[in-house]
Amino acid sequence: PLDQLKVRQALDMAIDKPAIIKAVYQSAGQLAQNALPPNQWSYDPTIKDAPYNPTKARQLLKEAGIAPGTEISLWAMTVQRASNPNARMSAQMIQADWAKIGIKANIVSYEWGEYIKRAKNGEHDVMIYGWTGDNGDPDNWLGVLYSCAAVNGSNFAKWCDPAYDTLVQQAKLSRDRAERIRLYQQAQHILKEQVPITPIANSKVFQPLRKEVQNFKLSPFGLTPFYGVSLNK
Repeated sequence: PLDQLKVRQALDMAIDKPAIIKAVYQSAGQLAQNALPPNQWSYDPTIKDAPYNPTKARQLLKEAGIAPGTEISLWAMTVQRASNPNARMSAQMIQADWAKIGIKANIVSYEWGEYIKRAKNGEHDVMIYGWTGDNGDPDNWLGVLYSCAAVNGSNFAKWCDPAYDTLVQQAKLSRDRAERIRLYQQAQHILKEQVPITPIANSKVFQPLRKEVQNFKLSPFGLTPFYGVSLNK
């Protein structure tokens, strides 16, 4: 079913994202409408979500020939990640949302290593996953996660679009920042239109510190750096 654009659109617009952010992220999250986080250069702020609309979602499924009660697997991580503090709860909420449009999602979980291995093999229908950028470049998102070359790697959506791929490959090779931004923003629009993913939240990371700790800075790359940190005794 997920090979059909209308099905992906329906599943996407049937998810109540604000409810997930409130319950799972305890409101400490930002609604994600794009594959890139808003502080990543080349992010296109004009990209917006399709409105939450279960009624239209049911109509799209009907047009796609998907019968009520159709079953799909929904994989949920068993580990807590910076990108999602409770994937199981997220999956349960998505499961309930999809039940309202006639889709029965069966939640599946594996140990983390097994989860990644099986996902790379494409054994899932839909999976919950997150990403923390590790070098500050847009390719670390748009190329690493969604390019055709990454289909057997980190492209867990197993989505390969030639028009999208041409744009991200051209952007990767260009030394002109303005040109790269233009190409990446075009690619973001294709990604949004084809709905291989449903971005839900950009998480906010908090780090508790003792008052004696000085000059600690959060890293945007998922690390815990101690460069320049000292104790004020």
